[in-house]
Amino acid sequence: MSAGRRLPILLLLGAGAAATPLAAEPMFLSRQYNRCTSCHYSATGGGLLTPYGRSLSRQELSTTGRSPAGAAPTTPGHGEESFLYGALGDSLGPLELGLDTRPSHVRIDSSGVTSDMDILMTADLQAAFRSHGFTVYGEFGRQPLFTDTRWDSYEWWASYESDKGLGIRAGRFLPAYGINFADHTSFNRAGMGFDFLDQLLGVELSQSGGHHLLQVALAPGRAESILHGNADGRQAFTTTGRFQFDTSSSSALVVSGLYHAKSDLEPETAGGGLAFGFSPLRRLTIWTEGDVKQRSGNGGAPVYVLVNETAVEVYRGVWLKISPQLQTAYGDTSGGTWRLAFASEFLPRTHWHLELDYYRDEGRTTSIVTKTLLLQLHLYL
Repeated sequence: MSAGRRLPILLLLGAGAAATPLAAEPMFLSRQYNRCTSCHYSATGGGLLTPYGRSLSRQELSTTGRSPAGAAPTTPGHGEESFLYGALGDSLGPLELGLDTRPSHVRIDSSGVTSDMDILMTADLQAAFRSHGFTVYGEFGRQPLFTDTRWDSYEWWASYESDKGLGIRAGRFLPAYGINFADHTSFNRAGMGFDFLDQLLGVELSQSGGHHLLQVALAPGRAESILHGNADGRQAFTTTGRFQFDTSSSSALVVSGLYHAKSDLEPETAGGGLAFGFSPLRRLTIWTEGDVKQRSGNGGAPVYVLVNETAVEVYRGVWLKISPQLQTAYGDTSGGTWRLAFASEFLPRTHWHLELDYYRDEGRTTSIVTKTLLLQLHLYL
């Protein structure tokens, strides 16, 4: 298999592993949810839903899950939104569990050569325990890679947040930067070094207020590099920072920065970005992010990234998204890639999520076009 065809396949193999679960998607700004912690244990989004997030997935997001008007509220741990549809009731106490699995079909057309694959992208058990401001979190499951499949954990950490909004988290996590779109291959994620294997093994400090959230992460390097003895030559001091200001209940401004020290394989890198999201209508969300990244010793222009995602709910639980994207090349602003992505998402019932994605990537100087079709069923139990 040529390197040109291997890259898009490798990126999509991890789409399910890194795609943030349903309620973390930025498009839900239209529901006036500015923060990931409204529904998730992780401040950067994704992973296990809190009991409130589970209830929201049924009452506000699914097409047919809402309880009838006047119905008695569901007892925690017993509704269909609960773990295994409430089979265990409240026997777990403060321990929350979740199962995340995503069978998918991928078709890639690169310069007229077509490949089809059926992939079980993830099969993860997620767990969280929260008490008196402390949270312990972990995930473990089947992780598909390009060469093989392994059982591993991409995320595990412990955190504490005070009543005044001061927080600290330590462990393995994806650092906060920009907008955490559900598609990890988005240019503002993979293009800026926040792909599904780019979690840090380090510490994150945070300060949360009524209208703002500040997050700063510091680490000796990527978790994959550290845990495997720097076998990939990429271990180096890394820090990221993200400041979000909620300009209203349905709009937010985000400023981000990143720094990677020189490693055995890569030069020193620094960058930053600015993003703005707003919801002019209850069923419409528009996010735009621009980023820049420069390598030390690299002559010429830095890499520029521009991503827009516009999402509209055409019917309760049915969303359409369009995302034009641009990523330039180091030293050549005329190089890089144009991307046009379309997505349709159907949330028929609590924990059922059907998604169809289409990507068209075109080299700006080579005119090589790669078309990718991804069909995915996401079951979150």
